[in-house]
Amino acid sequence: MDLSPIQKDILITLITLYHQSSHSIKGEEIADVLKRNPGTVRNQMQALKALGLVDGVPGPKGGYSPTARAYKELNLGDLEHQSEVPIFRDGEKVKGVRVAELDFTTLCHPDLCHAMVRIIGSVKLFRVGDMVSIGPTPVNKLLVRGEVYGMDENLQALLISVAEMISLPKQAIKHYMSTPLLTLPVSATLRDAVHLFNLHRIHGAPVIGDNGDLAGIVTLSDIARALDEGLSMDAPVAQIMTPDVVMVPSSIRLYELVRRFKEREIGRLIVVEDGKPVGIVTQTDIIRVFPSL
Repeated sequence: MDLSPIQKDILITLITLYHQSSHSIKGEEIADVLKRNPGTVRNQMQALKALGLVDGVPGPKGGYSPTARAYKELNLGDLEHQSEVPIFRDGEKVKGVRVAELDFTTLCHPDLCHAMVRIIGSVKLFRVGDMVSIGPTPVNKLLVRGEVYGMDENLQALLISVAEMISLPKQAIKHYMSTPLLTLPVSATLRDAVHLFNLHRIHGAPVIGDNGDLAGIVTLSDIARALDEGLSMDAPVAQIMTPDVVMVPSSIRLYELVRRFKEREIGRLIVVEDGKPVGIVTQTDIIRVFPSL
């Protein structure tokens, strides 16, 4: 069956969005990804429906879903049991696109490393010069970054000049966290906190309540701000601490924390086991493991 380029783009985008959301997809959603007129997409959907490649789901929450024939037509196989490998542009995940294959076309050249990235989605969403980041891959946790220098619409592939490759650590965060955990009691003063920070050359510490639970966190910046506002060194840390502490289980893997640091704009995370704080991870700890992040 010969599909037009726009029909292939629509069908691939439908399949990708369908597996991301697990529900039927509206024509407007596909049009938004492809930067096409919604009417054009709806017209093509009728043609794809007539070919048996999509099913229409009626109702306000309806839309379209791909048929088994669509997967066969595009040689996509069974996507349901495949891990999603995302692709990012300028730090933002590209909606409606996932990476299917990553082939290195040059590895032995002393100055160049090129790769062909086959995607499920439309290559028309990209432009030459785009800086992209691929991964991490499901098995080896490989992260690849580079610049798009070409596109192959027949293969639905991006050609990139690889700038860097990183194999992210697979071990749990407990192997990288700082221990023993240096803490302050809830009754501690700013003077106590400054003494602890200077003694151990740290910039923050969790505050522990009388019951042993985490009550908050106080940093050197908090203390400087408090003194600037006129508080004395004898003021309790409980007065200036941040009660909303970001906690993570000790089983989480290190590479999974990077986005949390960026999203919350924080400098440290508290590691817990059975609800009790056991360690701390800072941005410095992460940079020490893989500095390019």
